[in-house]
Amino acid sequence: MHIRRLAAGLGAAALLLLTAPAAGGAPAVDPVTLDGPGQITDQVGALGSRKPDVEDALRRLDTEHGVQLFVAYVRNFAGRGAQDWADATATKNGLGQNDVLLAVATRDRQYAVSAATDSGFTEDQIREVNATAIEPALRQNDWAGAAIGGADGLGAVLAGDPVPAPAITPGPANPGGDGGAEQFTASDVIIPVVAVGGAGAAALYLFSSRRRKRKDTGGGEPAGWGGDGGAPPVTPLPELDDRAKQLLVETDDAIRTSQEELGFAAAQFGEATAAPFDQAVTSAKEELTRAFRLRQQLDDAYPEDDATRRAMLEEIVHRCTEANKRLDAESASFDQLRQMVTKAPEVLANAEAAAARLPERITAAETALTAMTGEYAESAVTAIAGHPAEARDRLQFATQHLGEARTALDAGDGNTAAVHVRAAEGAVDQAETLAGAVLRREGELREAAAKTAAAIRDTQADLADARGMVTGTRQDESTADLRGRIGRAESVLAEVGREVAAGRYDPLSVLRRVEEADAGLEEALTGAREREDGERRASALLDQALLTARSEVDAARDFITTHRGGIGTRARTRLHEAERHLDQAESLGATDPATALQHAQRADQLGEEARRLAEDDVSGYGGFGGPVPMGGGLNTGMLGGLILGGMLGGGGRRGGGFGGGFGGGFNPGSFGGAGTTGRMGGGGRF
Repeated sequence: MHIRRLAAGLGAAALLLLTAPAAGGAPAVDPVTLDGPGQITDQVGALGSRKPDVEDALRRLDTEHGVQLFVAYVRNFAGRGAQDWADATATKNGLGQNDVLLAVATRDRQYAVSAATDSGFTEDQIREVNATAIEPALRQNDWAGAAIGGADGLGAVLAGDPVPAPAITPGPANPGGDGGAEQFTASDVIIPVVAVGGAGAAALYLFSSRRRKRKDTGGGEPAGWGGDGGAPPVTPLPELDDRAKQLLVETDDAIRTSQEELGFAAAQFGEATAAPFDQAVTSAKEELTRAFRLRQQLDDAYPEDDATRRAMLEEIVHRCTEANKRLDAESASFDQLRQMVTKAPEVLANAEAAAARLPERITAAETALTAMTGEYAESAVTAIAGHPAEARDRLQFATQHLGEARTALDAGDGNTAAVHVRAAEGAVDQAETLAGAVLRREGELREAAAKTAAAIRDTQADLADARGMVTGTRQDESTADLRGRIGRAESVLAEVGREVAAGRYDPLSVLRRVEEADAGLEEALTGAREREDGERRASALLDQALLTARSEVDAARDFITTHRGGIGTRARTRLHEAERHLDQAESLGATDPATALQHAQRADQLGEEARRLAEDDVSGYGGFGGPVPMGGGLNTGMLGGLILGGMLGGGGRRGGGFGGGFGGGFNPGSFGGAGTTGRMGGGGRF
């Protein structure tokens, strides 16, 4: 039965191969790579001798209005919707805020226009250009006239003039035909038949061989071989794992960028106005946190079987997808709120004011770093040693683009001004984060130093109680455990005593080690203490643990946020888990300090691991000409820092392609999910 079904299927395949040419179907055209240089991609020869006329119209639009119209003529849209195909092609080619794409499928007689949502055009304006200047030409097969009409129409909209109707010159109904699919020879038939016959023989042999092997080993029929209930092919686990990692990174970046944008909006319009978008970010973060928790479980020392691993990876993909959908649902409303083009003067003034405050802030960070370097051990400042220099690089980048934004605005070019302002905003925000991290670390070290003496006294008191418990008691397993804890605490106290006496020590490291040693003693002494005293001591230990945990988690978060262009999933996974444990510690602190302490300690460990993994990623990052040196603290230089900060790139999510002054285009992000095109348009059949 199975062989007959397979044979029938192969016969049908052969028939399809024999009849497909006669059907005259054109090959499907997936979203294409646009031809370059130039703005015209014509795979069907639709423009013919009128290509220079189209080039003149496109050049005129660019020269007069700073907008590039790209045109693409293909046979079909590969079974996709016209708008979907156009948006996917625009995204694939990194088209940005000042770029518009006109895509035309000549054989299937469909078209679409794709423009960025923050391009300055409204959907009504694009529909007017389509209806008045593009579609009438397409209906009469005037392929060149459609592009010329589109360019002139967009220019008219930008100039505030009525959209002109095109002068139509009809052309061939199906330029390029169907790619020669109708013409074939006997060899075109013989070769497929031979191929199908060979494939059929090989398949029958393989099927019989596999069937015999299954029977020899006592197995049933192999799944997916035409039998009832055969499962379709599934994505291989390694491929699914790579996809899950990629989505985690992309979604994490999207949320971080959306949070930055949300901060700008809240400062400009108030917290109440930004509340719906804050809810979207919070919802997306919850999904992402669950996804990263699954990733942490996959990364731990307990391997899952393949079925469990697949289910967990699929859930990661699902949760990342849902997080992105949640952001995308609000992206259009957010773009409408900010209206970077029309509100460019106001936004520019705010960005200039923020940048003006930065030099003093960075100088304070440099002064603080110098003082900390002289007062504390090197390990106390390693995490923030390169931050002031990086902050100055970000400020220099912001200053240049604020100047270019002001020039563009004075020239009446709101589109260009908006792009430069957005890039400057991101750089200012990261510079503030970097400088703030240094100043925060200064406060943390002073607070830890102030708590160290009391922590040592508490541990010494617990040591005395613990020694009293083991003196003269019968030796058993619990006593041996307590003696081990006593030995550990004695060793830690002796070690930190030497470090403190030496003068330059790391207060956070000292406090962490004392707290961990004391927590071990406290756990063993809990049953012997009065309830009230035990809760007091647990709260004191939690207070110390929260200080070190917050310090580590904040340091990891700042580093990953400002260097996210070069950081992979492992560091991000540890950070999200650290943040989750820190939240648990803070929420349980008042009711269950003992459990909260465990969460705080775990957050501290994961935060330190996240930062170390992130620094390792950046040290080996070759995205701008080689690894980044880490000696004496990270200092990537301006170009490297901007790439790592996510502000430079050759296209990407919702931006890209605009020529900056640092050897490449900058890529300011926007509110929305990973892979969000941020594009709009219109089109249909003609």
